Amino acid sequence: MSAAEDRPADQEERAEPELRPTPVLLQGQDYFVRAPGTPLDFQERMYQAGLVEEEPGDPVPCVLVLSRATDMEMNELSLALAEHDVRMVRIDADRCLDLPLTVHADTPLIEFHRWLLRPVLIWRRHFDMTAVPVDPATVYGAYVREQWHAVGNWLTTRDDWDQVNTGPSGGVLDRLTQLQGAASVGLRVPRTSVTTMPGRSRPGGAQCIVKTAGHHMLEPEPGALRGLFPQPLDIRRTGGESREPAPVLVQQYLDADEELRVFVVGERAIGFRVHKLDPAQLWVDPESVVVEPVDVPGGLVERLLRLCERWRLDVAGFDLLRVGDEWVFLEVNVNCDWRWFEQRADSKDVSGAVHDWVRSRFDELAESAAVGEWGSW
Repeated sequence: MSAAEDRPADQEERAEPELRPTPVLLQGQDYFVRAPGTPLDFQERMYQAGLVEEEPGDPVPCVLVLSRATDMEMNELSLALAEHDVRMVRIDADRCLDLPLTVHADTPLIEFHRWLLRPVLIWRRHFDMTAVPVDPATVYGAYVREQWHAVGNWLTTRDDWDQVNTGPSGGVLDRLTQLQGAASVGLRVPRTSVTTMPGRSRPGGAQCIVKTAGHHMLEPEPGALRGLFPQPLDIRRTGGESREPAPVLVQQYLDADEELRVFVVGERAIGFRVHKLDPAQLWVDPESVVVEPVDVPGGLVERLLRLCERWRLDVAGFDLLRVGDEWVFLEVNVNCDWRWFEQRADSKDVSGAVHDWVRSRFDELAESAAVGEWGSW
């Protein structure tokens, strides 16, 4: 037997990792932000501090949110619902370790800390497994992520409580499916290729943009986010035959007359005109972006509402371009964050619409449940 054959398996020589070129979307991306796990939720702080008078008895109907601590939209919603005596509780991915939680499988009830609650409406937003504070390269970390992934998916697909945005896979709506759906309602979409060889792709035959097929944020370490923002296709970076380690989107660049972000909340469409110099400016230089409220044309509203009905979306943010007389669909963001647009435009229209919609939907569901099987609250 040779010396090599005699070595234990865990001592075998391993080949040096092959040096690979940096993926195109990681080139020139210096955006980095840390997402703290400090809770700012009003209701959580009040209840944990014992500042709310509670009467023991039947389960309390509530809104259940799955997100992360830095979700300021949900922090604001918590305060707005408290003003109307609507209970809201949070399960945040970056604060879920050792959480006192029991979810009953045979009844629509949860035990959360010391409270017995009956969720009637659940909203999953930024509940990403990359935010769970564990090392996924360890057995422990992989186990924790897998368990929360499975339970999170189950919570957001149960049929004994209602959900916000009940679209495919609990709200996951990939960009390619989006493009197909937008074209089906008469919106123009940019010509798009999905490729590991972006240097050979020229959909539309001219200038192109390279985009991620997944999230705009990469979180290799919990709480440490790096941007994967659209950038112009540069043949000097990609090379004609250079291959990416994973597919990217190469999309036709369109010289637009204006850009809109339209938030659809229930049946309402609230628009903002966005003035920026390049696709990544919204993230890398937000202070230079100008945002102003704008009326959304009726014909466009009708198409967006049709898409929301098709995708079963209640609250969503659409990015669109106007090129001549045509509206061009770029993408819809299901986990849309609206407070930044409101702050830039000095508006509270989206927040008000979301708070009203959630409260109205909660009241409707709670009243319906109260006269049904769980009327003994």
